[in-house]
Amino acid sequence: MLTVGIKGKEEIVVTDANSAKTMGSGTLDVFATPAMIALMEKTAWKSVAPYLEEGCGTVGTLLNVTHDAPTPLGMKVWCESELTEIDGRRLVFSVAAFDETGKIGGGSHERFIVPNEKFQAKADKKAQK
Repeated sequence: MLTVGIKGKEEIVVTDANSAKTMGSGTLDVFATPAMIALMEKTAWKSVAPYLEEGCGTVGTLLNVTHDAPTPLGMKVWCESELTEIDGRRLVFSVAAFDETGKIGGGSHERFIVPNEKFQAKADKKAQK
């Protein structure tokens, strides 16, 4: 059952592939902000996926986060999420990212529960125009 308080945790290692230089968000060999955001989204959606009705998923609709500290290549990064609000199909999460030296960012993330096939069909219909 989907309830407030569900927690998630996902981790990755900073590589050239998720660096600011490679992702185009800067020129340095540090963990990219877009990569941090993707990790936050992944942590949130994976934490609630087992509790959703068959055929449903979630889509991200809002992020309000800060990226407060750099992380070099080779270092482990992880995100922790907690579901803090359920309002119908709208889910609100608290998210925080850490590296091996401490917190590197955090904030809030909002997702909506959607029927996967219907949502995909709506997106695919745009390509037909």
